[in-house]
Order: sequence, then structure tokens, then C-alpha cells
Amino acid sequence: MIELPAILLAIVAFVLVIGPLVFVHEGGHYLAGRMFGVKAEEFSIGFGREVGGFTDKRGTRWKFGWLPLGGYVRFAGDMNPAGEPSSAWLALPAEERAKTFQSKKLWQRAIIVAAGPITNFLVAILILGAFAVVYGQNRTPTVAGSIVEGSPAAAAGLEAGDRITAIGGRSVHTFRDMIQYTQLRPDEQVTVDFERNGEARQIEAVIGTRVERDRFGNEYRIGQLGIGPGEPVQEKVGLLEAPVVGVSTTMAIMQSMVDGLGQIITGRRPVSEMAGPIRMAGISGQRLMMGPTEFVFLIALISINLGFINLLPIPMLDGGHLLLYAIEAVRRKPVEPEVVEWAFRGGLAAILALMLVVTFNDIGSYGVWKNLAGLIG
Repeated sequence: MIELPAILLAIVAFVLVIGPLVFVHEGGHYLAGRMFGVKAEEFSIGFGREVGGFTDKRGTRWKFGWLPLGGYVRFAGDMNPAGEPSSAWLALPAEERAKTFQSKKLWQRAIIVAAGPITNFLVAILILGAFAVVYGQNRTPTVAGSIVEGSPAAAAGLEAGDRITAIGGRSVHTFRDMIQYTQLRPDEQVTVDFERNGEARQIEAVIGTRVERDRFGNEYRIGQLGIGPGEPVQEKVGLLEAPVVGVSTTMAIMQSMVDGLGQIITGRRPVSEMAGPIRMAGISGQRLMMGPTEFVFLIALISINLGFINLLPIPMLDGGHLLLYAIEAVRRKPVEPEVVEWAFRGGLAAILALMLVVTFNDIGSYGVWKNLAGLIG
């Protein structure tokens, strides 16, 4: 049973994470639209019935919806996803039509759409770069300081002093690179490239599995080879280098997301590991209890996640719009409205199905389904 204070904390923490990130995401769209002279009619945080807001001197309605799981900016003239002139659009006076989304060139519309996810990435880069300045960056080399007895690394023949250069065909430059790669791949067979006494070698290894449970009861399957690090190297990061570190760390996290998504699609990881709003709210509350540093780091992770998901080429998402614009650029004419309409219907169905799956997973993570099965049995 989840206690009421824990639920309230989770809700507050989730709102503190999602609210600002949605504002930042939609703010990216809004500012890009402003830059190209597009009028924004509505800027909403949350969906559904308006619970409060105001209208600024530009005629934009800034409001809050009762369902705080996203947001949107509605631009003038944003009347159909195909971007083709409609009768309502053609009926507008020329001065008003010039301020509409549809009146803008293809590359301008693409920038407006891409600005949301890009802003999410910039937030993460800023946070991760700041962390690097404050705490430094771990650059421990990939030299095996020790090999755990009976581990997959020992079984494969690796020895202390070996320098790992690649795992599964992917180059690794720091010990953290190795950890990030192996943690996502429990029970997978990989090729390990390494150097021993200056000689390049290669072996096959099966990544082991370690089941961890955090203090909140969350259970995770983590891959490990059984290689211990050598002397840790924590280097200071200056202000000029911080953006570079922020970008590289963001790219590494995105690579992990791509790997995880690929594993779920190919069946190497169960769909049950996909988390939705309920579980994310619980994680937000847990991170808030762990302190401001952990909570801010979670904000960076979710910001990257929002940017990444929105760039997926699924109609209804920013990536779906960008895909249509790319097709339009190649064909030199917009995609037919009928095709776009069916594509968006399919995209909406896919998103709704995904929301249903992750909500089912979230509820199951709190033992609801097991309890119901026990009552029925």
C-alpha cells in the first residue's frame, strides 16, 4: 500500500519536473515562431479545460489545462497538418495570413517544429555542463584494475592490466563508457577488443546479470562483466569546456536511450520496463527525497527523454512533422491531405496504445495486478 504523503510528494515532484520542461519545450516553438513573425494564439501548459490564464497584448492566450501531462502552442493558421491552404486560411486578410504558420517557407516551419526538442537538449546540456564544472568529470581509463573471480570477464580470459578498446564493436574511451554499454546488455554475448602488453587481442564474452533493488524497492536487471577499475581519475572541467562535456554526456545518454528502445523493439528487453507518467511520478518523488542534486539530474534526464521522444518520426509528434517536411522537400510539394490524415490517425492510435501499455506497466509495478490475481484466486 502506498502512503498518502508519498503520493502527494510524487505528484508535487512530477509537476515540478514536467511543468517547467513542457514550458521550455513549447517555449522553443513559441520563440522560433516569434522569430519568423508567426502569431501564437494559445500557449498551454496541460491539456483539457482551462483552469486559469491570461491574454497578453499580442493576443496570445497563456493558460493552464487541468491535465498536466504536456502542453502545446497553437499558431495562427495551423489548421491542418499537411500545411496546404484551406478555405479558412485563404479567407484571411493578407496581413493576417502573413502571420500564420502556413504562410512560412518550408525551412522556417521545420525550424519552428524542431525548436522544441532542441530546447530540451539545451536545458540538459546546461545542467550536465554545470555538474561537470562543480563535480568534475570521471575520466578513469579502460584499464582493468582487477578481474572478479568467477565473473564473465574471468571466464573469457581477461586479466588485470588489460586495456579495453571496444565492446560489441563500439569504441570505449573511459571506464564509464564500458559501464554504460554493459549495464544495458545483461546476458548478451559480445566481442571484447583489448590490448595486452601492447598487443591487440579479441575475445568473446557473455555479459552477466546483477539484480539490484534500490531503497525504494525498485528492481533492476543490470549487465556486468566483472572488471574493476584502476586508479580513478576525476578531472576538473573549466567553463569553456563545460558545454563540450554537456554535449558529449547528452549524446551518450541519447545513445543509451536508442539502445534501450532497440532492445525493446527486438524483444531483448521486456516491454514491462517501459515507464509511464505514474512510475515517473514515483521516481520524481524518490529523487526529490534523495536531494537537490539527484532531482536536478533527473530533470536533465527527462529533458533529454522529452527531446528524444518528440523527434521520433511518428505523426502527431514533432518528428512526424519533420518527416512530412522532409518528404515535401524531396517531392517539392506537400504530402496529400488524405495521406497525412491517415498517417496522423495511425500516429494517434500508436501513441494511445503506448500510453495504455506504459500505464498498465506502471500500475503493475505497484503490485496491483498481483493483488487482484490473489483476490481472484
